[in-house]
Amino acid sequence: MEATDEMEGAAALLEASGRYRILRRLEPRSFYDVSDGSTAHRGIFLDVETTGLDPATDEIIELAMVPFDFADDGRIFAVHESFDRLRDPGRPVPREVTALTGITDAMLTGASIDPVEVESFVADAELVVAHHAGFDRRFAERFCGAFRDLPWACSWREIPWAHEGFDGGRLGQLAAGFGFFHHGHRAADDCRAGIDLLARTLPVSGRRALDVLLRSSRTPGWRIRATGAPYALRETLKRRGYRWDAGGDGRPRAWFVDVARDAIEAEHEFLRREIYRRADLEIEARRVDAYDRYSDRS
Repeated sequence: MEATDEMEGAAALLEASGRYRILRRLEPRSFYDVSDGSTAHRGIFLDVETTGLDPATDEIIELAMVPFDFADDGRIFAVHESFDRLRDPGRPVPREVTALTGITDAMLTGASIDPVEVESFVADAELVVAHHAGFDRRFAERFCGAFRDLPWACSWREIPWAHEGFDGGRLGQLAAGFGFFHHGHRAADDCRAGIDLLARTLPVSGRRALDVLLRSSRTPGWRIRATGAPYALRETLKRRGYRWDAGGDGRPRAWFVDVARDAIEAEHEFLRREIYRRADLEIEARRVDAYDRYSDRS
């Protein structure tokens, strides 16, 4: 049902009362900012739905990508036609995945995604954005090698949503904060919602969300791994911002954190004093950037 003037009038009255918040359904857009001749870059917003959480053993069942053109300052120009495919994983979809996504075994029977078609679709991309890049990138790279050569950015981790006044960083929470809703947990819908969020002006800083993301993505970080940290101190590491890496491809299991160059020494001191309690311990800091951030190579 299309919104009518009468419906919008009723919604405006409710909002004006101060007692209600109105969420409007996200309507797909083909344009956001009008191009002024600035150099435009091609971005891809990507989302996958999978049979589980482990890229080594689980499978992609839906892959969606929505291309968009953007300027260096974060303005978004055109949004292009999406790529959205289902894929038969060769085994039953777990019930909890069907409950979350609505994707059933019957929908996937015989469905496939051609990696060559995917590679062609991303050939012009200069940046891949995902809302949980640490999850999506690993699955995408395992499926199609072209994703290994592209820089990635995470719209969840690289935009300080909490500092901008949001209660959480999930797509649905952010959408509600900006007054809209979408059909979540289907890949293409999540991509369009993600692009809409990137086009928004953040409420505290007044900056475009994509501008913040681009600046973060372009800035190298330094990864510090707390290998062999005592299990009893895991909550201390979590509070400090460390995340768990289950290892693989030659990497040992470890807690890790990414910091700016000027914070390396302070982080080393924290680990020596609070975690290892050894003042003479040498701790490695490894440079990471958008080309390996969120991948198994980092």
